[in-house]
Amino acid sequence: MLLPAKAEVARHLRRYRAWERMMLAAPTDRGVRAIFEDSGYTLCVLMGKRCAREAADAAERYLRASLAAYLREETERPGTRARDRRGPPAADRRSPAGR
Repeated sequence: MLLPAKAEVARHLRRYRAWERMMLAAPTDRGVRAIFEDSGYTLCVLMGKRCAREAADAAERYLRASLAAYLREETERPGTRARDRRGPPAADRRSPAGR
């Protein structure tokens, strides 16, 4: 698993949080919303998450923890193991008609 440099993650997390504050201060400003969404997308790509909120949480955990602790925590989280993403084993997916 490749992980970005902590300095880059910190920089993008600061940017995301700054635009989040501006977005909350001016929710109808389309320009602010667009930049906020762009910063969230960038964080998603960096952290390998589908949701900006999850990406921000993952970035904070990554910056707080050592690399080994972060990787251990990520693999222990529900739904992050490869087996969890694939679904049930093949034996459980078979059609009952063939039995």
